[in-house]
Amino acid sequence: MMKERILELLQGRGFVSGQKISEQLGVSRTAVWKYINALRKEGYELESVTRKGYRLLKSPDVLTRERLAGLLKPDLLTGDLCCYDSIDSTNEEAKRKSREGAPDDSLYVADVQTRGKGRRGRSWKSPGGSDIFFSLLLKPDIPMESASMVTLVAAYAAVLTAQKYAREACHIKWPNDIVLHGKKICGILTEMSTEMNQIDAVIVGVGVNLNRTDFEPEIQDMAGSILSESGRSVNRGEFLRDFIKEFNRVYQEFLDRGDLSFLRPAYNSRLINVNRQVRIIRPPSLGDMTGTALGINDRGELLVRDAEGGLHEIRSGEVSVRGLYGYV
Repeated sequence: MMKERILELLQGRGFVSGQKISEQLGVSRTAVWKYINALRKEGYELESVTRKGYRLLKSPDVLTRERLAGLLKPDLLTGDLCCYDSIDSTNEEAKRKSREGAPDDSLYVADVQTRGKGRRGRSWKSPGGSDIFFSLLLKPDIPMESASMVTLVAAYAAVLTAQKYAREACHIKWPNDIVLHGKKICGILTEMSTEMNQIDAVIVGVGVNLNRTDFEPEIQDMAGSILSESGRSVNRGEFLRDFIKEFNRVYQEFLDRGDLSFLRPAYNSRLINVNRQVRIIRPPSLGDMTGTALGINDRGELLVRDAEGGLHEIRSGEVSVRGLYGYV
């Protein structure tokens, strides 16, 4: 805990005197010096200058609570922060913690998921050391039918963040994938728990391929990472910080307005499906359909015009959308 608080004091600042740290934390300057040395052993680059104090130069790319709390708390995250070397699924952990009474705006982060999952029951491979997997536990006061819009809020935050680090255009494949050069680099799974016909929790799970370069043969034609596609490596903690910053901004406006009317033009401008032929994969009883994607409406539904001119409003929880001749 003490190392975490020292990192919070040093994060994003210049030199901070040992005296100031000791006064803020209520420990001796000798204790501060010992904690600084412990942080150095963990990979933090810390400069110390007489009569100036300590300055954080570089943080290791680790997903520890000390590291992430320094980036996120208290300004960007108000709930719990839980970090795991390995876990079955951050979404499943968020559900467990929600049942135990975890507060709104809690975050669960893992280096490795052993049973990661995507939409429609698909698995999500989650190796350690290169990518990031996390879930936000939210408790919004919104109608149940509005919960699916949170997926689009998260997708928009993810595309902005990915674009910042890739330094080139990234796009959204409706409703929940982020693509770079036509390859999936991020997936989002939103799940909801209810009680007495009201939302108890909305859990937004995000998996981002940041620095991975090797992919299983069955997905290598459609999967990529920011590193594999742009040649730029990404610090995972910094990516998470920037995602949470973007998500908070858009999510709050969504809560204030109650729909996605404010986001629709910007979302559609990054939607790779717009004006393309798409195949809507529906339950067998309905059969698949094809048409031209026109963008989303204020509720986040995908508008698709069929060959006869009919307009369809496609809800994200009911179908899967593919390009007519491939993934996008």
